[in-house]
Order: sequence, then structure tokens, then C-alpha cells
Amino acid sequence: HVLAVKRTADHTFVAVDGGMSDNPRPALYGVRYAPRLIGRHSTAEPAPVTVVGRHCEAGDILASDVRLPGDVHPGDLLAVPVAGAYHLSMASGYNLVGRPPVVAVDRGHARLLVRRESLEDIRRRDVGL
Repeated sequence: HVLAVKRTADHTFVAVDGGMSDNPRPALYGVRYAPRLIGRHSTAEPAPVTVVGRHCEAGDILASDVRLPGDVHPGDLLAVPVAGAYHLSMASGYNLVGRPPVVAVDRGHARLLVRRESLEDIRRRDVGL
């Protein structure tokens, strides 16, 4: 889910609601992904962008120099194909951000496998002082 788009004279940054808390592989290993716009058709020319996460960390970069439609905007959905099975097992609660849902897509049909972790889920584990 695109939260913000920042365009400078030299580059475009697309901030999404994911990041290093739910997929640390780009920061740890330099894994390269190719996010794609889904949910709407765009005729805009593709342009190079950097897709960044929601955390205020220099390493929270999910994809560098990938091409997305030039009209990408907040509210758009991006898919990250082949994020891998380790995505869920490596996720953390960094900054109290809950782990994302897991959705399987097969022949155009999506099915929820694991629901999104809520703040209440995280807080429920706190036993107090």
C-alpha cells in the first residue's frame, strides 16, 4: 500500500506501509525485488523509483531503481512477487508495527492465509511491570 510519493529533481521515492520489520532481506542481504503496480491499469510512462519502507532508517529500502508508472500515487497497491517463504519467519515487531497478512494468489483468486497482526495482538503479550 503506497503511503506517500516524494519527487525530487533527481529521483522519485515511493513509501509503502511495509518495510524492514516485515521483510528485512533487502537490508540484510541486498535482495533485489521488482514491485509491480496492481489493482489499476496505468498508461503512464514507467519511471525509475526507489521503494522505501515506513521506518525512519537508512536501510529501509525495499527496491532501488525499479520502474513503476510515473503516475503512482498514495493509495495504490504494489505487489512484490517472489518475496519468499522467509518473509513471514523473519518479520519482527520493530517500532510496534504488526506483521503483515499472508495472502495466496492462484489463478487470479486471492485467499487470506494469515491475518494481519494488530497492535492489540502485540499489546496482549505485555504482562506489565
